[in-house]
Amino acid sequence: MHNILEFPRRFEPPARVVTLERNYRSTRPILDASNAVIALAAERFGKTLWTDKVSSERPELVAVEDDSAQACWVADRVREHCEAGLKAQAVLFRTSHPSASLELELTRRNIPFVKFGGLQFLEAAHVKDVLSVLRWAENPRGRLAGFRVAQLVPGIGAATTKRLLDAMDAAPDPAAALQRFEPPAAARLEWQALAKLLAALDRRDSAWPEDIALVNHWYEPHLERLHEDARVRLADLTQLARMTHGTSTRQQFLTDLTLDPPAATSDESGPGQLDEDYLILSTIHSAKGMEWQSVHLLHAVDGCIPSDMATGTTAQIEEERRLLYVALTRAKQHLHVLLPQRFYLTQQASGGDRHLYGSLTRFIPPEVVKLFEQVGPALPGSRSKEAIPDLVGGRIDLGERLRSGWA
Repeated sequence: MHNILEFPRRFEPPARVVTLERNYRSTRPILDASNAVIALAAERFGKTLWTDKVSSERPELVAVEDDSAQACWVADRVREHCEAGLKAQAVLFRTSHPSASLELELTRRNIPFVKFGGLQFLEAAHVKDVLSVLRWAENPRGRLAGFRVAQLVPGIGAATTKRLLDAMDAAPDPAAALQRFEPPAAARLEWQALAKLLAALDRRDSAWPEDIALVNHWYEPHLERLHEDARVRLADLTQLARMTHGTSTRQQFLTDLTLDPPAATSDESGPGQLDEDYLILSTIHSAKGMEWQSVHLLHAVDGCIPSDMATGTTAQIEEERRLLYVALTRAKQHLHVLLPQRFYLTQQASGGDRHLYGSLTRFIPPEVVKLFEQVGPALPGSRSKEAIPDLVGGRIDLGERLRSGWA
C-alpha cells in the first residue's frame, strides 16, 4: 500500500490521481457505512463512493449470543432471502475457522453451499480423524471409522487394520477384541496409547463433552507428525471441541453433525451444479472483485477483524481496515454484520461455563455504528431491533442482559 501512496510523488511534476468514485453495485446506505469505515484510515487517497441506487434499508449490525446463535441467525436470513426469490448470497469471514459452526448448521438444514478459501470444515483430514475416533468409540463395529483410526498409528497399515477389524467383527464383544489385539512390534507402544484411549472413551459416556479433550490430547502428536501446518490445524480441533457445548451425549453430537455416508467420505469439496442456487462461503481475501445481493460478515469483533495475528504494526492494522472495507462493499442490497458476544473456552471442568466476551471491532466506532440498523441481542429466530448502546466502548455480559429481559 505504501508503494501506491508514494507513486505520484516519484515524478516531476507529480502524477495526477484520478479517483473512480461512482459505484454501480451497492445502495447508498451501504456505501455510507463503508465510506465511514475507510475514512478513518491513517493513510489513503481521498475517495468517497457514491451511487444512484437509493434505498431505505440500512446495513444491519447484529448482536448474537454466541457462535451457534450466529450460525442459526445467518441460516434463517439466508432462507428468508431465498424464499423471497433473492439469489446471489454470500457469507464472508476473515479466516476460515469461524465458518465451522455455520457449515454444520447449513448441512443440518440442507442449504447447499460452496466454500472458497479453504476446505469445508468437515472435509479437513484432521477433523475427520478426530471424529472417526469418536465414531469408533461409539460403535466399535464401525469399519469405516476403524479403518481410518487404526492407520493413524505408525507401523499399522491396511493389511493389519483389516485383520483387526475382522477379529472385532467375529467377536461377541468387539471392544474386548480390540484390547486383546496384538499389533506389529514396531507399533506396540503407539497402539497401547490408542487402546487405552478407546477403553477410557468406553467408560466415560457420562463425562461428555470431556471425551473430545481426551481424543485431542491423544491426536496432537499425530497431527504434528502428519501435517506441517499443525499449529493452524490445531485451531480447528479447538473449534470442534467448542461445538460440543449444547449436546448432552457423544451420540447426540455425532448425530447432529450429519456425517457423510461411507460412499462420500473421500469426496473433495467442490461447487454445486451450474443450475443450482447455492450459498457462497468465502474468506474476505477470496471475495475481492466479487459481488452479491446479500452479504453476511461473520465475527466483527476485535481479534477476528482485525485478526489478532495482524495487529503488530500500524501498517498491518490499516490493511485489516481495508479488508473490512472490501467485505462491506461486496454487498449490493442487503448487508448484515454479525457480532457474537460470548466465546467459550476449551478444556474447562465438567459442567463449567467459562467464557469471555467480545467487543465490536475497533473499525466501527460510535460515529459509524449510527449508520447501521442495530439488531439484537438475538437468539436463534429473534429479530429484535432494539438499540445496542453497550456494543461500543467495551464488553458486556450478555447472559445478564438476557436474564434481565433486555432481549
